[in-house]
Amino acid sequence: MVGFKAAFQNELFKLVKRKKMNAAAILAILAVVIGQVAVSAVKHGFGLRLVGGTEFPLVVLSAFSYTLLPLFAAFVAIDMFNGEYSSNTMKLTLTRPVSRFGVFSAKVSAIASFIAVNLAFVMVLSLTAGLIFNPTSSGWLGVARVFLSYAVTFVPVFVFILLVVLLANLVRGGLSVFFLSVLLFVAFTFLGILVPASSSFLVTSMFDWHTLWIAEKLSGFKIVRQGLIMGGLGVMLFTAGYMLFDRKDI
Repeated sequence: MVGFKAAFQNELFKLVKRKKMNAAAILAILAVVIGQVAVSAVKHGFGLRLVGGTEFPLVVLSAFSYTLLPLFAAFVAIDMFNGEYSSNTMKLTLTRPVSRFGVFSAKVSAIASFIAVNLAFVMVLSLTAGLIFNPTSSGWLGVARVFLSYAVTFVPVFVFILLVVLLANLVRGGLSVFFLSVLLFVAFTFLGILVPASSSFLVTSMFDWHTLWIAEKLSGFKIVRQGLIMGGLGVMLFTAGYMLFDRKDI
C-alpha cells in the first residue's frame, strides 16, 4: 500500500507537469463561455429562454462528456503508457520498489483523478455561469441534480478510458492507439444508433447515464442494469490491460 501511494503521487506529479492539463482547462473554459454566450444571444436576441440556471450545466455535460473529456482522458492514458514506452522512462518507473500491479493501478488511478477533476472543474464553471446569467430557475434541488449528473458520468467515461489503456498496452505506437480509440468511439456510437438493441452493451451509449438518474420517473432496473454492465466491462478491461502490462518486455 505504501508503494502504491508513492507511485500514485509520482504519477499525479507527472500528470500535473504535462501541458495537456493546461490545454484541457483552457478548452473547458472556452466551451462553457461559448455555450453561455450562445444561450444569452438567443435569449436577448429572440426572447427565448433555452435553459435555466441549473439546466445549463446539464447541457454542457451532455456535450462535454461526448467530446473534450474522453478525448483528453485518452491523450493522458496514451501519454502515461505509450509515451513512457517510447521515451524509455517506463524502465525508470519499474525500477522503483513497487510491483507492476502497483504501477499499473497508480497510473489508472491518476487517469481516474484527471477525469474526476475535469468533471468537477466544468461543473463548477457551468453552474456558476448558469446561476449568474439564469438565476430565475435556480434551486437546491436543481443544484443537487447537477452534482449527481456529473458524479455518475465519471463511470462510463472511466470505463471507456480503460479500453484505451488496454489498447495502449496492446499497440506500441501512441498515434496508432489514438486513431484506434477514435475509430472505436465512432463505430460504437454509430452502432448504437443503427442497432438500438446493441446500445445496452456499448459503453459509449451510456455517456448519458446521468439522464436516468435525474428523470422525473426513475427506472431503477435500467440504472442497475447499466451499472452492472459497466462494472463488468470495467473489471474485464482493467484485468486484460494489467495482464498485457505485466507481460510486456520493457
